[in-house]
Amino acid sequence: MTIVYGLNNCDTCKKARKWLDRFGVAHTFVDYRDNRQSPETLIEWKTQLGGWEALINKSSTTWRTLAPNRKEPASDAEWKLLLKEYPQLIRRPVVVTDDGKVTQGFSDNGFKQRFGIGA
Repeated sequence: MTIVYGLNNCDTCKKARKWLDRFGVAHTFVDYRDNRQSPETLIEWKTQLGGWEALINKSSTTWRTLAPNRKEPASDAEWKLLLKEYPQLIRRPVVVTDDGKVTQGFSDNGFKQRFGIGA
């Protein structure tokens, strides 16, 4: 089953979930503010998505209000600590399918391609 990770109040997450419902894609939703992800999961996501920088939403209010020294983690440990403290920094939604493939974000065309729907 597809797992959608995000925030309950995130409009993009809501759109992604509605899209999945509309096209009959079975999924579960996990709010990663309420259900913090393990360090191993975060490492897997960053590996598949192309690094920590790709995983983070730098246009978010949370990122902009961070102290300058927090915006330059120097190690995996520092990144994991930052995301444990501020899970809302993760660009959303994060979508994980049964095959273990991880993608991020939502667009109608992107989801059609991801889930093999339409042409």
